[in-house]
Amino acid sequence: MANNSKPIYVTQPYLPPLEEFVPYLEQIWEGKVLTNGGPFHQQLEAALCAYLGVKHISLFSNGTIALVTALQALRITGEVITTPYSFVATAHSLLWNGIKPVFVDIDPVTLNLDPAKIEAAITPQTTAIMPVHCYGNPCDIDAIQRIADNYNLKVIYDAAHAFGVELVSGSVLNHGDLSVLSFHATKVFNTFEGGAIICPDDKIKLRIDRLKNFGFVDEVTVVAPGINGKMSEINAAFGLLQLQHIDQALERRKAIDTRYRQALQHVPGIRCLQRAGQERANYSYFPILVGSEYPLSRDGLYQKLKDAGIYSRRYFYPLITEFPMYRGLPSADRDNLPVASAVAQQVLCLPIYPGLDEENLTRIIDLLAGVAR
Repeated sequence: MANNSKPIYVTQPYLPPLEEFVPYLEQIWEGKVLTNGGPFHQQLEAALCAYLGVKHISLFSNGTIALVTALQALRITGEVITTPYSFVATAHSLLWNGIKPVFVDIDPVTLNLDPAKIEAAITPQTTAIMPVHCYGNPCDIDAIQRIADNYNLKVIYDAAHAFGVELVSGSVLNHGDLSVLSFHATKVFNTFEGGAIICPDDKIKLRIDRLKNFGFVDEVTVVAPGINGKMSEINAAFGLLQLQHIDQALERRKAIDTRYRQALQHVPGIRCLQRAGQERANYSYFPILVGSEYPLSRDGLYQKLKDAGIYSRRYFYPLITEFPMYRGLPSADRDNLPVASAVAQQVLCLPIYPGLDEENLTRIIDLLAGVAR
């Protein structure tokens, strides 16, 4: 039977009232500064530092260019240890810099890079570790830092999912040598499209700011083969407006997360990921693992939801290591990645976004629970 309800997608960008954005646009039209670190760009950097509890931030046109630039800023070469369980941009940023990704397996509970597997993958060519705070759940930052210190390695966190996430000690973004954020439309905080690098001091921020502007120091001096990674004034202005609404958006995400957990905790074969070690979560995704006790396979459930107009996502499937540009690497062998390979066959991210109303949330839950009855 065809489903006539309005489709429910896995996510939907939060957009504040359009009339609230118009005054920002009017200022841009009046000032005629569209890019190159204009007033809204500078205001957003300052506002984000205050909101996130970080010292320095450099805004970018998107998170992928920020990852590419972060590797350039720390002069990373050779090999970098990373996770196969992420969006392809994590590993692509390494290839764009001529760096060899070395994949190690993930922890079965957090689905983050498993520190116990990192040390065995280190070679004389290893220069850095690039973990991902998967679904906004913090990595084992202390264990990773100990390994990095012992082997004199840099740590760059792909923190695309981790906007606003805090530990007892403060922002998770303050760990590692650099952390990289995404402000893509699918993220909890978006600037239509955008990204940022969190950095610890003035010196590295200056290098990053130069690299994202072609390597320019001044009008006639170029000191590095930089790229054009600058955020526009329109994106920055939108970010300033979004910051006014972010806490409200996160509260709604939290309510949806809580409802899912309560409703699904006793459904056989459905496992909700734990949220451990966080003082503040951002509820950026709601992944479940579909086990053998559930009447449908993961793909069967995915299709049943889709037939009902509910578009979940098998995120992350397939693994990065399944794509042709990585498949030939020794570390990409499935035998080397048993946990990640198994999870990729079970994971399903359910819809979660501020605009998901109670009626549709109930519809999703009833379908999931009903199959198991």
